[in-house]
Amino acid sequence: MTHDRRHFLKRSLIALSLITAGTMAGFSNSTDAADATPLVVVELFTSQGCSSCPPAEAFLKDLTKRDDVLALEFHVDYWDYIGWKDPFADPAFTARQRHYNTLLGSAYNYTPQMVIDGTAHEVGSRRSAVEARIESAAMKRQMREMGSNPPQMTVTPTAGGGAQITLDGMPQDAESYQVLLIGFDAPHETEVLRGENSGKNLVNARVVRSIETLSSNWQGGPANLTLTPDQMKGTGGCAILIQSAKTGAIAAATTLDY
Repeated sequence: MTHDRRHFLKRSLIALSLITAGTMAGFSNSTDAADATPLVVVELFTSQGCSSCPPAEAFLKDLTKRDDVLALEFHVDYWDYIGWKDPFADPAFTARQRHYNTLLGSAYNYTPQMVIDGTAHEVGSRRSAVEARIESAAMKRQMREMGSNPPQMTVTPTAGGGAQITLDGMPQDAESYQVLLIGFDAPHETEVLRGENSGKNLVNARVVRSIETLSSNWQGGPANLTLTPDQMKGTGGCAILIQSAKTGAIAAATTLDY
């Protein structure tokens, strides 16, 4: 089998899997979609240079095993100056955290920080507090969707291994929504040689490597977005978020591991 043929088959399977992931998360066009349990998004902002972060990273690894949670690990760059440069750090992720904290009324960025569904935050190592936030976010999302027409998202394969994202429904509580594509890696194990975690082998379960805005101003109703194979970055999979540009609240999400 040629390389091009293998690439086409891989990407076709990815796109087909996205349809399944979207259906499981409650974003298909089926009549039962609005009754499905919402997929709560948990974003951990962390750094390999932070000695208090490994427990939060272990917690995030546990969250990746849950069917009702989409857990993502963003590595920030403001710890890099104290002896260990995090190989996964990106200033774009630091900017994302700063934007969240502006919206959430927090005066500064800190690690480890978990942002839950874009609307609340907790210290990432406080398991019981984060789990309570997850439960609350799921209930709030279900309440918002009762008697409404929540956002729906389906993904279908296209020729060449790309995909077509179809949006419908009517988001609540914001003037416009962003549609974000997030690529993440399979688990990494890193031997840290310097800094606060010197001598430790750190395991990072779902490290985000890219974030791309597919649409910056979706205001509800039918819409179509094209996804090319080159946009599916990361060795572990990708996620698609529908997120309020005004409040940061996440209205819908789906993920694909590959």
